[in-house]
Amino acid sequence: MSTPLLETLKSQNIHFVRVVWCDSGNVVRGKAIHVDALAERMTMGVGLSAAQQAVPVMADAVAPNSGLGPVGEVWLTPDWSTLQPLPYAPRQARVFGDMVASDTPWPWCSRQFLKRMIQQAADAGIALKAAFEPEFYLLRMERDDFCPADQTVFATTLSMDMHWEVVNAIATALSQQGLAIEQYYPESGPGQQEISIRYTDALEAADQHIIYRETVKAVARQHGLIASFVPKIFDDAAGSGCHLHLSLWQREQNVTHNGKGDLSDVSRRFIAGLLHHLPALMAVTTPSTNSYRRIQPQFWSGAYRIWGFDNREAAIRVPTNPTQPSPTHIEFKTIDSSANPYLALGCTIAAGMNGIQHSLPLSTPIDVDPATLSEAEQQDRRIERLPQTLGQSIMALQQDTVLLDALGDPFAATYIAVRQAEWAAMKDYSLKDEVALLLERY
Repeated sequence: MSTPLLETLKSQNIHFVRVVWCDSGNVVRGKAIHVDALAERMTMGVGLSAAQQAVPVMADAVAPNSGLGPVGEVWLTPDWSTLQPLPYAPRQARVFGDMVASDTPWPWCSRQFLKRMIQQAADAGIALKAAFEPEFYLLRMERDDFCPADQTVFATTLSMDMHWEVVNAIATALSQQGLAIEQYYPESGPGQQEISIRYTDALEAADQHIIYRETVKAVARQHGLIASFVPKIFDDAAGSGCHLHLSLWQREQNVTHNGKGDLSDVSRRFIAGLLHHLPALMAVTTPSTNSYRRIQPQFWSGAYRIWGFDNREAAIRVPTNPTQPSPTHIEFKTIDSSANPYLALGCTIAAGMNGIQHSLPLSTPIDVDPATLSEAEQQDRRIERLPQTLGQSIMALQQDTVLLDALGDPFAATYIAVRQAEWAAMKDYSLKDEVALLLERY
């Protein structure tokens, strides 16, 4: 960070720069440096207890058997290329931080993990473009309880008319931070919304998902509303997913398709890798007890270990369109916003690249709703339900050497300890208790 940039911050009347990270429990955290102290912290940033990466979502306490504790300090070093003023917090700015110990990347840093997975794919000649597609609810507080901000259904212009002010404010704030907005529409749940963002390079996509979550929640609060990305808030209403859109590139060309209206061989193997590792991957992409309330058959949530062209019941959907070339990307549906985006995208890359490296064969696409088939028909077509609890997906992750090796021994052990602590604490929670705890964490 140069002296001119320091001067620019002061000329913009910036008082604090937040150095932000996302922890293993998917809570976005930050430490803020006053602009007058930045000069001496330009390189090292701020100190952080190593134990912060072993804290589960439900309490500021270290998860048992995490391998981390009260001893140890790491540095949250700013990536100054990500510095941005915050349009929703006057006189404050944000920069993303990478965790460093002894001048080297710290193995427990989720952002550094994603960088490693991106580099491993690049070493194999593959670049990834990505976009997260989060859904969220707008809620109001009434009589010390929350309720949907409206009672409309999918894509109604009535909902647009009711919420144009807050939606416009969110869109403006996102655009001011460099996010390219593509579409907006009310989703099928009462008060549920979706604002989709254009794809970009993988690391930037994960950063942008953090920006998105932070911005939506902050702007909604300024309009007297609560925005929540909790996967399942209401038992009788739609859940909120965060579908991950991915495309594979080689030499600046999109190679997701084969130029003949079908998937390329490399993308077929990538999808095969995702499906092969999916039960374990879910401990990272759907990592909360609440996630499994959403992942149910006939809710378009990706409850089956299958793929298909334009099949919204499949875990992996391949969208088609009348333009050429097609398909341009794949959609990974078994993911929600309780997932740390760096870990979710990094492990997705690791799973898919394993499929490419080992030329895993891709199963036959499924072109029906699996729930309409008999058990015998499902078995004949090799259709499987995915894990139905966080406990089951944790067990799958503990046995998946590819994902464990990708994370690295120390981080894998800590991450599993955090998930196990959350599972033990919340597995018997009612939906009401889960939502009360998680509503403003995600």
